[in-house]
Amino acid sequence: MSIFDILSFIGGLSLFIFGMNVMGISLERAAGSRLKAILSKLTSSPIKGLILGAAVTAVIQSSSATTVMAIGFVNSGLMELIQAVGIIIGANLGTTITPWLLSLTGLEGSSIFIQLLKPTSFTPILALIGVVLLLASKRDKRRSIGTSLLGFAVLMFGMETMSEAVKPLAEVEAFTNLFVLFSNPIIGVLVGIFVTAAVQSSSASIGILQALTVTGSVNMASAIPIIMGQNIGTCVTALISSVGTNKNAKRTALVHLYFNLFGTAAAMIIFYSLKMIFGFDLSVQANYFSIAIIHTAFNLFCTVILFPFSKQLARLAVLTVPDGKDKEETLLLDERMLLTPAIAAAQSRNAVCSMAKITKKTVDCACRLVESFDEKTFGKACELERKTDKFDDALEGYLARLSACELSDSDSRDVFLLLRSVTEFERLADHARNIAESAQELNEKKQKFSETGRREMNVLISAVREVTDTAVSAFCENSAEKARSVEPLEEVVDMLTKELRARHIKRLAKAECGVTSGFIVNDMLTDFERVSDYCSNVALAVLERDEIKLEPHDYSKRLKKGNDEQYNALFRYYNEKYDLNKADSK
Repeated sequence: MSIFDILSFIGGLSLFIFGMNVMGISLERAAGSRLKAILSKLTSSPIKGLILGAAVTAVIQSSSATTVMAIGFVNSGLMELIQAVGIIIGANLGTTITPWLLSLTGLEGSSIFIQLLKPTSFTPILALIGVVLLLASKRDKRRSIGTSLLGFAVLMFGMETMSEAVKPLAEVEAFTNLFVLFSNPIIGVLVGIFVTAAVQSSSASIGILQALTVTGSVNMASAIPIIMGQNIGTCVTALISSVGTNKNAKRTALVHLYFNLFGTAAAMIIFYSLKMIFGFDLSVQANYFSIAIIHTAFNLFCTVILFPFSKQLARLAVLTVPDGKDKEETLLLDERMLLTPAIAAAQSRNAVCSMAKITKKTVDCACRLVESFDEKTFGKACELERKTDKFDDALEGYLARLSACELSDSDSRDVFLLLRSVTEFERLADHARNIAESAQELNEKKQKFSETGRREMNVLISAVREVTDTAVSAFCENSAEKARSVEPLEEVVDMLTKELRARHIKRLAKAECGVTSGFIVNDMLTDFERVSDYCSNVALAVLERDEIKLEPHDYSKRLKKGNDEQYNALFRYYNEKYDLNKADSK
């Protein structure tokens, strides 16, 4: 084997790993929203987790990526440990697809059907289709599909290059003797672990083993333990990923390790015991297809014998990483999710929704303080507002990093709108705190509303609560219908604040209330108006996400000109519902 053969092998291996990586990322982007929908339906059922884990791994062609994803979910509190067990076991099954795809390279025969199935026949066509989709299509999904086809073509070309490069090794006696050494089960397993840990992919190490079968030196005796070791080696990625995570995330990585360790140990004990009894002939030369068969059979065996013990695996992980005295704070966002941008975008939205709900609670506390002040509620309002600030700091940084990742057009637009919504919710909470502080100031200065003033203020408070509830619900549910209800209600709130301000000035002129309270109430009314304004901005962001092709301000102006029947009907409804004259008559 010459230096040029070695260089060809290195080049082929590089193309193989690169093609696999590109194909996985592109398939993930193409599947984007579907992948998010699949993962959002996770339940506590281990069997559903098993199916989902297998399906996701088959799509993104990486069991390591699926496992790392599961660790991120657990670390973020979005998935329970027992749910992750099913995902991890399913990921091992999903990874069996890759060796079968690679085995197409080893097809032999002169029939036209066999020739068409060989990668050398169809990958050029796939590459051509991929180039056309990538260059000619403007739709992000089609471009991702085109890139994945090119990735697959590069992967197969790399596989062919590796196979051709290692053929001269058949004449190297030292290489043949090396594989004789690997037939020792312990040594074979260790080799499988080392190679897989080095390339950080069991699929890549399987591909290398399949390529080496063309030398004729790889027999079943050496292939079987190497394949078993590869499953253990793939745990390295998950273990590295769990560094710096919470305890449940570390347990998730350990479940992955324990599953593969126990599965490999059980398979070795049973298989080699049967070999001693029945005397299996393992000197048979391995090929592409036998490697794929062994890999699939081994993973099916591990799944069948260990899946019923999912809870026990989880308990063992808990025993290994026990709970401490101090309760860990659950993280809402995990940096590891950035490895799968489509999922990170979905979970970022969940985090913003959590922020929105806290903001709504802040507004509710502020409204209660205006109705009846107490220190406990004031303290709660301040604490909730501080939480929104923490959310703002964490989300802005995370979303900025996410926006730099490779995102689909849809996810990219969504991240931009999320960034805008985070700002709106943070400012909304700030004004809610201002209202709370105004209520505190009125209480400290022993200023009270007149009976008429209190009834009028209660009307405004009810309207502000509803506009806040509707805006938050519209955002969290991504409901365009609810979002369209916000703008007419916001207009009613604006009218109410103007009318209340005018009436308060009249009472000041008549000396029915003090000058001091007059300034405080004026500030309070301004903050109520700002709360409804930011609710309007949130609703417009939801409508924009719903692909309304208008600038937000232009859309708002069009509505207020009276050109929208739905808007007019809702405005009349809210205007009647929050009529100050009705409050005066009570």
